[in-house]
Amino acid sequence: MIYKKEDKMKKLLYVVLVACMVVCLVFAGPAVAKDVFLTIGTGSPGGAYYPLGGGMSVVIQKTIDGVRCAAESTGASVENSRLVGIGDTDMGMVMGSVAFKAVEGLEPFDKKYPLVALFQMYPAPEHIVTTKQSGIKTIADLKGKKVSIDVPGSGCSTMATAILEEAGFDLEKDLKLANLSQSESVQALKDGIVDACFFNFAYPASAVMDLAATRDIVMIPVSKELADKIVKKNPYYLKVTIPKGSYDDVDYDVLCIGDSNVMVANKKMSNDIAYKIAKAIYTNVNEGKYALINVHPIAAQLTPANAVNSPIPLHPGAAKYFKEVMK
Repeated sequence: MIYKKEDKMKKLLYVVLVACMVVCLVFAGPAVAKDVFLTIGTGSPGGAYYPLGGGMSVVIQKTIDGVRCAAESTGASVENSRLVGIGDTDMGMVMGSVAFKAVEGLEPFDKKYPLVALFQMYPAPEHIVTTKQSGIKTIADLKGKKVSIDVPGSGCSTMATAILEEAGFDLEKDLKLANLSQSESVQALKDGIVDACFFNFAYPASAVMDLAATRDIVMIPVSKELADKIVKKNPYYLKVTIPKGSYDDVDYDVLCIGDSNVMVANKKMSNDIAYKIAKAIYTNVNEGKYALINVHPIAAQLTPANAVNSPIPLHPGAAKYFKEVMK
């Protein structure tokens, strides 16, 4: 049989096409198996969010197959809520009260954002600190005293106001309030310019340890009844106990009102990824090559019991992990 020239060309083209298809099939698997790339919004380099977020990004990238992760310095809580809510960032480190307001669409937000918590990282109790010299032992003893509640508009000032008002104080008549920064408050208490100070940070805090190094400090607890009333009225706050011995001379547990610090994600994050992130973080807190305790001491408070204590709902994937480890 004699083939025409056109037939030979068609046959050759067919062979080439088949060969190309075989090559594509052989290499298709690796070509489409792309890594998942995640980002974490942290905070400024001066706070705990920045180094801890960087450490978490390393843990995620190094211990979860097929996942790459990078931490980004941001304006922290409010900015991270917006970035995660609109999908520009995958995860964000956010104060619990801010996360609650973002989900509910309360000020400073003008709409509701679809956020869930992967885990609560650690609580930040409101420290009420005085000295033995002042004679102050309870919140009621603050009446008529000079008290610093931090700078206006701060989370500390907002929480201090909630505590004092719920305790029955008229802030304009019953107290002499000062709006000093943390460092200013420490020095003012040392010099006797103020009688007591409110601070909001995780424990043990360097500011309080600095005070304890030169003064006999007293930590003022919130009564259980007052704490219950405040948390009921402000559901984004938590009851936090600072264990005895956390600070020199404080040999008793101190019940406080606190804010939480939450790792948030968008509701659209898959259950599988959320589960793997929670597992990666909480199995690399104290042990392993990438242990977070070596990044920042606050990582000691990354426990499953703290993780589930969130002011906004947990992501179902993360909740599944914590349910498994807390049986």
